[in-house]
Formats: sequence, structure tokens, C-alpha cells
Amino acid sequence: MKKMFSMKARLASFKNAWRGVTVFVRQEHNAWIHCAMTVLVIIAGLLFHISTDEWIAVFFAIGLVLAAEAINSAIEGLSDVVQPEKDDRIRDVKDICAGAVLICAITAAIIGVIIFLPKLLMLL
Repeated sequence: MKKMFSMKARLASFKNAWRGVTVFVRQEHNAWIHCAMTVLVIIAGLLFHISTDEWIAVFFAIGLVLAAEAINSAIEGLSDVVQPEKDDRIRDVKDICAGAVLICAITAAIIGVIIFLPKLLMLL
């Protein structure tokens, strides 16, 4: 049977999602690194007065990296519960997830170079 729409249930789901974000930021060291880089990039964007389109690209890149890292952390945590012993299949899953984060981070870095390098070069 299909459940009826409930504002209370929607609010509860947002509360749970926000709890997930806070757990992620509090417990995952890589999240701290990504958050620190986020702050630095936002400061650079403000200092260089980047355009609206550049802000869109920057925030998309930030969201992409943070979401990928959160998914990676969740899969790693679940993998450790499901298979606490060393297992090559779990290692491969974890490495693939970490690789996905790396791809996102490299993409974000390229976006950062495209946006900020010309502005930095103008200072020289």
C-alpha cells in the first residue's frame, strides 16, 4: 500500500539526512580536508570576484567531491560491518570507491585551475 504524503515524514527525512552530514563531517578525516579546501576556494572566489557562472562551477565541483566522499565513507563503513575480515573483493570495492572520489577531486581541481589560474597570472 502506498503511503500518503506527510510533511512530518519529509521533515524527519531531512533531519536524518542532516544527521548524516554532521556524522560525515565529524568522523571522516577526508571530509575535514575537503571542507578546508572548500573554505579556501570560497575565500579565493570572493577575493577574485569570480562570475556567477564560475560560482556555479565551483559549487558544483564542491558538491560533487563532498557527495562522492560521503558515499565512499558510507560504503567503506558498511563493508567493514558486512565483512570485518580481510577480503580481496571488499578491498576492490573500497579501492573503486576511493578511485571515484579521486576522479571527482581531479575534476574539481581542473575546474579550479581553469577558473583561478588566469586570475592568478594576472597578478604577476
